Amino acid sequence: MDRKKPYLYNLRLGEILINEGIINSEQLKKALEAQQADNKKKIGEILVNQGAISQKQLDKALQHVYETEYIELKDVILDPEIIALIPKKIALRNKLIPLNRENNTLTVAMANPLDVNTIDYLQEYTKMEINPKFANESEIVNALSNYYEGGYQFDDLLEKVDVATVSDFSDEINLSALEAISQEAPIIQLVNMLIVDAIKERASDIHLEPNKRGLLVRYRIDGILHDIKMLPQRVKPAVISRVKILSNMDIAERRLPQDGRFQLRFGAREVDLRISSIPTVYDEKIVMRILDKSQGVIALSSIGFTDTQLNEFRQVINMPYGIILITGPTGSGKSTTLYAALSEIDSTIRNVITVEDPVEYKLDRINQINVRPKINLTFANALRSILRQDPDIIMIGEMRDSETASIAVQSALTGHLVFSTLHTNDAVSSLTRMIDMGVEPFLISSSVIAVMAQRLVRRICPHCIEGYFPEDGIFDKLNINIQLPKKDKLKLFRGKGCEKCKNTGYYGRIAIFESVLITDELRALILKKTSSSEIKNVAIRNGMNTLLDSGIAKALEGITTIDEVFRVAV
Repeated sequence: MDRKKPYLYNLRLGEILINEGIINSEQLKKALEAQQADNKKKIGEILVNQGAISQKQLDKALQHVYETEYIELKDVILDPEIIALIPKKIALRNKLIPLNRENNTLTVAMANPLDVNTIDYLQEYTKMEINPKFANESEIVNALSNYYEGGYQFDDLLEKVDVATVSDFSDEINLSALEAISQEAPIIQLVNMLIVDAIKERASDIHLEPNKRGLLVRYRIDGILHDIKMLPQRVKPAVISRVKILSNMDIAERRLPQDGRFQLRFGAREVDLRISSIPTVYDEKIVMRILDKSQGVIALSSIGFTDTQLNEFRQVINMPYGIILITGPTGSGKSTTLYAALSEIDSTIRNVITVEDPVEYKLDRINQINVRPKINLTFANALRSILRQDPDIIMIGEMRDSETASIAVQSALTGHLVFSTLHTNDAVSSLTRMIDMGVEPFLISSSVIAVMAQRLVRRICPHCIEGYFPEDGIFDKLNINIQLPKKDKLKLFRGKGCEKCKNTGYYGRIAIFESVLITDELRALILKKTSSSEIKNVAIRNGMNTLLDSGIAKALEGITTIDEVFRVAV
């Protein structure tokens, strides 16, 4: 490991602060003179005490001195299993805390990442390579207090909460007392543990639901909600307030819905949490949507397309103009498909601009706009400005109103390729939905080039998959447009349930699709305002596979179960 010499500390720090325009040479000279009188103090500490710089400015500058990343521990939630790799006494004595383990490398936040002796000791103790990062000493001490004291059991933490302070809350809440208790170590640890546990369990959402017994914690895993734990009534206000404080929401406002968000690091992973609160008869319900940014954008080839569907979709997204619609309910993976499509487009020769609410993944060479209704930056207003930015491709997060739909249509008719989403049950229904939104049929037939509906089905756990022969007549009452195996060869699959899948039989999800390419025959039907059922029948006759067809095909391949297909597609 190439380690910088500590004696360069003063020189490098002073140069960096001067070059950044944070201090001048006179201020540095004054600090150096003060250090000569008290050589136990570091130059950075003296500059902070003299008011020349802030602690945050010092920390930012020190990462350049140490030539390593600066970690703000207040934005980091740590895994108890990683914490346990280094005993508290060692961590406290050397002002360090473990952050993440990847293969045989342990990333450690240190107050002094140039401490060669400590790094050598850690390597010998853990038998791992040490990757030192820099963190503020006081933040390390606070983190050590929060994570090492009190253990990691829910019940232990609940016992440490000040019962009297929390249980006395009523409608007339003592806000200062509530804020104080929500900032104490047991409540901080409790909320952190809920988030850590949810991330480790692959949850997409955390639900905190108040009822007459307390606060019910539920995780949505692979699209299904699971009851996890019932927190007692006495900690309910503090837990809810802690989440609201993290997401910059008003803890005094309990009568109206609120939205917020915050980011954190879980080891090496960046996690974005979107928070929503609504008032209920028992208190506020909180939902935390978890977006793990470290997973990145999924490739189109991994989403769930068949080879034929993938080739068709790739051809469509490379068309020069027109509207491509992705439809489905909330949580059906529409945004994931759009991001995958954008990541495949050659943005080096095209100007790609998106309008989203919110921006979930930041993509290179893609200009992304986050709508902000509070300052009137709506989808429609953003689109008007985008059209003056010489775009080739526009992605609209959602067509929510007739104005947005009309601008999208006009954009497509004037030579732009437009991606967007709609909330409809199937692909064809999106065409009649646009008519309901006030868009003229002739404009729809001229602008829309493809529509695709999708759903997410749970994958069978690969660790406990088993085959079986289903009962006779399982498909008899269904309108299926694909060729099924003969009766004696009809084999399906399911998961028996194991430790890996928490005995659910499922692990992960995959998409099923229903895609319609708008042909001349379909355009004629749209112009006549033909019903969606008639248009769908024509599309099926021309070779379209429905969501049910797509799901059954995956069930026959052993990817998902037939019960799961029936749950989402029938």
